[in-house]
Amino acid sequence: MQREIFFKKPPMRIVSLVPSQTELLVYLGLEEYIVGVTKFCVHPPHIRKIRTVVGGTKQVHFNKILKLRPDIILCNKEENTAQMIPELEKIAPVHISNIIKIEDAFMLINDYGSIFSKEKAAGELVRDIKNEMQLNTPLLPELKVAYFIWKDPWMLAGRNTFINTLLKFNGWKNVIRDKDNRYPEINIEELEDLQPELILLSSEPFPFKEKHKKEIREHYNGNIELVDGEYFSWYGSRLLPAMRYFREFQMKLSNSL
Repeated sequence: MQREIFFKKPPMRIVSLVPSQTELLVYLGLEEYIVGVTKFCVHPPHIRKIRTVVGGTKQVHFNKILKLRPDIILCNKEENTAQMIPELEKIAPVHISNIIKIEDAFMLINDYGSIFSKEKAAGELVRDIKNEMQLNTPLLPELKVAYFIWKDPWMLAGRNTFINTLLKFNGWKNVIRDKDNRYPEINIEELEDLQPELILLSSEPFPFKEKHKKEIREHYNGNIELVDGEYFSWYGSRLLPAMRYFREFQMKLSNSL
């Protein structure tokens, strides 16, 4: 947004419009200060029961947010829409994250530490994630991967995404060459031209199941795996268990390929 926000004291009433950032706030010990969340804020599971649900990530009830009298509203460039921001800024200062690289996630964690006076917890989380990252080593030669996020139309995660960053972290190469289209649509017949060596079907935002593997097998004879999309797309504290998930997934792949 190219502007600065000044607070005389740490914001005490937080509305979070990003599920992964809600989870991060709770991890940092800020649950009691969260007053509003989205219907997609599923971690921790109880948060939607004890806090006001103000809508989704793309559409919110501005009147509900106004009534919560927030000191700050937390957004994300990808999760939320540009059209929402002017209306939200009429209610409270808006902080917008933009996460493409793992370093961006670390910056966000430390920013929250500074904004909410949780520097120690934020620093420890970044340290623990980095320590876990050092234990991860790709077990296979570089594989060409297609990561599906949606069906009807079929959509893949492109290169300029956090998902792509985590694919690279695992030693895989994204078959999508277009750097400008972040989530390109494809015809399933295009898989023959893309020639992936591994297809990953994410659990979110579209909940891929075994039946969808069968559909793809009509056009592709290689390895297809269902994966937990939260570990590939949620930044913040979710990165900590994600490292163990990746290690276990790498081991599973090395035994099957």
